[in-house]
Amino acid sequence: MSTANEYAGLAALSICESLLLAMNDAELLSENEIMGVLRDAAAAHENAIGSEVNRKEHRAAADLINAIIVGGNSVRHP
Repeated sequence: MSTANEYAGLAALSICESLLLAMNDAELLSENEIMGVLRDAAAAHENAIGSEVNRKEHRAAADLINAIIVGGNSVRHP
């Protein structure tokens, strides 16, 4: 993955996390619903098909999402 793609991915992750936090703050989504969104996203990557390289990339994405589920977000720190 190129550096530009890495930066784009990091920016997208931060934006999405911020949106989920804002939705929770505005009481549009509960914490349980947000966790469901994250679990669904992880599952989509875990069940991805394609070449071995493609599956490894999806597995890495799933691992990152699962780490967020376990360890909290990267935008707001307690």
